[in-house]
Amino acid sequence: MDVPQYPAQQYIPFGARPNGKWEHRTMRRSDLVQYKEKENGRSARTSQIIFGERQHLLRVLDSLEGTSLPIARMQQERRILEELIHARTRELNHINTAWDEKIGLVLSAEAKPEMLEKLAKQAPKEDFYLLRLISEHPRANAKTLQRLARHPYAAIRENVARHPNADANTLQFLSRDKTQPLWYLVAFNPNTPTPLQRKLRDRLKRLGELQTSH
Repeated sequence: MDVPQYPAQQYIPFGARPNGKWEHRTMRRSDLVQYKEKENGRSARTSQIIFGERQHLLRVLDSLEGTSLPIARMQQERRILEELIHARTRELNHINTAWDEKIGLVLSAEAKPEMLEKLAKQAPKEDFYLLRLISEHPRANAKTLQRLARHPYAAIRENVARHPNADANTLQFLSRDKTQPLWYLVAFNPNTPTPLQRKLRDRLKRLGELQTSH
């Protein structure tokens, strides 16, 4: 059984252009996944959620500008949408100062392992989006991935479990994660120690046989 190789993600930078219009960056469905705080069961306002909301507002603005409406209504609705977009941007900057600039640094061709480590170390736990981008970055080093392996957001831990730069200790730690079956991803990571890899693949084989028998 083969697992696809670790993909390098492609993104389009987001920000205000000189002409005042907004650019878009690819958004996944997971950008709107609600993360529940264990303490009270309520949805946390992480950067993942806020960024997703901002993307939706941008799409509504694009749709509005592509339709024929009376000028007064067009201006009023555009103003409301732009205010909401800027409000989401302020919220992102409240989580992590200069948020869009830091996202741009991670997505730039010049991103270096040392810079990714610094950004990951400085980012607050609530900056799910930035930390997820770092966790899937092909230049993220073993030290950075070890740090991110303990993050509460499942998608980040999944990225670390499949990352080709994750070291043996980090993979051993993730294989014991009780909140999700990360051991499956660890089983096919080339850096997983052979004894652990054999153990996890045997577990997978037994599960397959059990499902077949039913």
